[in-house]
Amino acid sequence: MANLNTLKKITKKQKRRLGLGHGTGRGKTAGRGTKGQTSRNKLPIYFEGGALPLIKRLPFRRGKGRNKVFKKKPIVINVKVLNLLKKDTIVDLKTLVSNKIVDEKDAKLYGVKILGDGELKTPLIVKLPVSKGAGKKIIKAGGKVEPQK
Repeated sequence: MANLNTLKKITKKQKRRLGLGHGTGRGKTAGRGTKGQTSRNKLPIYFEGGALPLIKRLPFRRGKGRNKVFKKKPIVINVKVLNLLKKDTIVDLKTLVSNKIVDEKDAKLYGVKILGDGELKTPLIVKLPVSKGAGKKIIKAGGKVEPQK
């Protein structure tokens, strides 16, 4: 004998249909009240009953920082990572890509900047943008910082 909870469901609740006569319990106005704007057609979800909409009440994005999302920041590499390279290597985008330190596509799109975290033990010739601290550490290790083109 089957329990009630193991029986197959054979009933389906149908979607409520609007305005099909008095027998439905929603005849004539179909549950829309009488007359008025919302009884006749659909209104957009952002409609606020004729008040000034929220989007128009907010200020424009004016001023200096409005396009920050579109500015591209360079990929940051610390000085300690450059210890992987051999002595007197010229450090540019090609070198970093060939040693798999940065991705080629990203490096060309965003550029690369070297920052001064960590210690540098090998002298290198750097042809990339460098922070002040990184520049000092490269020179201290016996390398050179050349201005990039």
